[in-house]
Amino acid sequence: MAVKISFIKLLIIRHSLLIIRYSIVKIRTASNMFIPNKRYGQNFLTDKNLLAAIAADAGVGANDTVVEVGAGAGALTAQLAVRAKRVIAYEIDNRLEDILAVNLVEHDNIEIIWGDVLKLDPTKGFEPYSYIVAANLPYYITTPILFHFLESANPPRSMTVMVQEEVADRMVALPGSPGYGALTAAIGLRGTAKVTRKVGRNLFSPPPNVDSAVVRIDLKPSPTDVDYTAVAKIIRAAFAMRRKTLVNNLQALGYSRQKATAAVEGCGLPITVRGERLNITDFVKLTKEITNCSVQITNKDK
Repeated sequence: MAVKISFIKLLIIRHSLLIIRYSIVKIRTASNMFIPNKRYGQNFLTDKNLLAAIAADAGVGANDTVVEVGAGAGALTAQLAVRAKRVIAYEIDNRLEDILAVNLVEHDNIEIIWGDVLKLDPTKGFEPYSYIVAANLPYYITTPILFHFLESANPPRSMTVMVQEEVADRMVALPGSPGYGALTAAIGLRGTAKVTRKVGRNLFSPPPNVDSAVVRIDLKPSPTDVDYTAVAKIIRAAFAMRRKTLVNNLQALGYSRQKATAAVEGCGLPITVRGERLNITDFVKLTKEITNCSVQITNKDK
């Protein structure tokens, strides 16, 4: 009986090891074996050709400063450092400190900043459009990170990011399509986006449950007659509740029904229109209409 139990235990252990082998990233250091933390959405790229291609997609030049969100084990960081004047890489997981020290030892133009990038504000200290963002974004903070840079007073010149394929589709969606939303419009307000390459899940370790894509966003200054902050606020409101009409969503923002209706009609749009039907020109015009509309805000009509 004892032999039989030992054999069963052996089978269980063997099966467990087969499962574990697919969830462990072996990073070559003197004494480290790193197990990714699902909390941080850690899925590492190791293909050097792909990493080099992503750095090339970002258009990094010898005089550029690059901000990377999620340094991970430093694979993309190293590729960026080869091309850039300076790389500032943010990483939240302190367990990677020794690993990064080993993997990036050959580069003296990299600064690692430890902590939550959303709390540290990576745009601080930069002039607008004076730096580049390049990152394999952790999936769990993709949208907040993108909005953080897009809505900053000091936005980057471009952003080249690895995201879930579904998110990439939303980033380049057209008005009226199912994927078109606040993120799409926010990108359109600041610049243009394109998918540069698709990346299969099998190229990550551990592999995620979905495929990915690399998207490059090129940003440009808003025209001087456009209040970017005001337009961005209207865009967010327009998609706050997708099934509601634009008029209703504007009321939720604090405008009276009369003012919201007058602004929508002033754009030549039906009062039943939803935010997903508006392009960037429409949002800019709507913001001007609602700002200049003579109908006053009242609480009773919210």
